[in-house]
Amino acid sequence: MKLSARNQLKGKVVAVQKGATTSHVRIDVGHGIIITSSITNEAVDELNLKVGDDAVAVIKASDVMVAKD
Repeated sequence: MKLSARNQLKGKVVAVQKGATTSHVRIDVGHGIIITSSITNEAVDELNLKVGDDAVAVIKASDVMVAKD
């Protein structure tokens, strides 16, 4: 698979929590970092995502917010 997005983080699916229309998919990308993505339930079904699967978190954003206490 080739994508234009440069931020591709490989990891393992550690949770898939389905809601009414969207799911929260949590991917462990290592070093104690978990990326959570909200995707449609249809996408979860089409990708057949389940805990333990290898997956890639692809991050493409025009804005990045940073906050500090």
